[in-house]
Amino acid sequence: MQITQQQLDLVNDRIRALVEAGSFYGKKLAEAGITHVDSPEDFTKLPFSEKKDLRDAYPLGLMTAPEEEIVRIHSSSGTTGTPVIIPYTAKDVDDWAIMFKRCYETAGITNMDRIQITPGYGLWTAGIGFQNGAEKLGAMVIPMGPGNTDKQLQMMQDMKSTILCSTSSYALLLAEEIEKRGIKDRIHLKKGVIGSERWSDKMRERIHNELGIELFDIYGPGIGINCPGEKAMHYWDDYLYIEIIDPKTGEPVPDGEQGEIVITTLVKEGAPLIRYRTHDLSRIVPGKCRCGRCYPRIDVIMGRTDDMMKIKGVNVFPSQIEEVLGSFKEISSEYQIRISHLDGKDTMRIYVESTGDVDFDALSKRIAEKVKSRIGFTPIVKVVEVGVLPRSMKKTARVIDERFD
Repeated sequence: MQITQQQLDLVNDRIRALVEAGSFYGKKLAEAGITHVDSPEDFTKLPFSEKKDLRDAYPLGLMTAPEEEIVRIHSSSGTTGTPVIIPYTAKDVDDWAIMFKRCYETAGITNMDRIQITPGYGLWTAGIGFQNGAEKLGAMVIPMGPGNTDKQLQMMQDMKSTILCSTSSYALLLAEEIEKRGIKDRIHLKKGVIGSERWSDKMRERIHNELGIELFDIYGPGIGINCPGEKAMHYWDDYLYIEIIDPKTGEPVPDGEQGEIVITTLVKEGAPLIRYRTHDLSRIVPGKCRCGRCYPRIDVIMGRTDDMMKIKGVNVFPSQIEEVLGSFKEISSEYQIRISHLDGKDTMRIYVESTGDVDFDALSKRIAEKVKSRIGFTPIVKVVEVGVLPRSMKKTARVIDERFD
């Protein structure tokens, strides 16, 4: 999807602000000798920015607006390395709330809904983003934050929450607890707005069936969301320009082709991002949506370029394993991949969950054979009972590489 003249004008405005402020990215642009873009071709000559650039700018090297206009900072959700600090102006905070409000509206959520928010608050952008958008919508917010499942379920019943905002991992944990406690008839949830991690079709189906709710995939958080009955996510192209590039060459790919999402913020004041490589894999979905909305769409996130594991000389993506596991009806949505180096060679172990009414050994062999046909070597597959694998209140670690421990 080619950048429009209107979007180019906004990009030029942001470039001017970055260069004038002498911020980290402003200096990078000045060094590259690019302080103005006149055409879509010029735009693709702008240097990419990466997470490493953002980390190198720590603590406030990304700040582009004057300090007296900065009202808040947020940080990345990563637990390793130098944090990424993103400053926000009051307008940035309000714009973000508008984007989030659109997400809720696209999902058919109204000011009569009661929205229970379980993602984390604090430096991470999730919890407060969900809250700002809900308040902008005029809905009742139940700002729980993560954890304390007993309290979550108590409030969910007493407050008659109709919307659950969470990671897919925590939505599954809550669904299992509701089933275990036999309180499904006391839960009033209608919809779930799920974000922060990629989730499989099998997991989606399980949460949908166990909670009996309509599920929506939010990206960002607040950048985009799918509309009812559709998988692809609308994103707000008056606030962001999204391009899809070939992760190896950095060249844009045609609409409909899979590649890496690159984001340019069009109106952000505190810390504009130009051609930021997200490492998320998706594609632009061509054509108009059946819902009639004019906003463009990206497909569900297929994985990440940095998810790739090199095992026995073979490049393997978790999504390949997930696809194979999804074809076995006997197993649940939960799995764990452990990679280790023993006696001079790499070993992949895959743990999956199943109910007790199948032959675990025979099932292990069938799964191992099917995985081998997909990736070229045989993993060790261990089938365990449902509930044995760890559950998470945040994001679930599904791949554990013990070779570098």
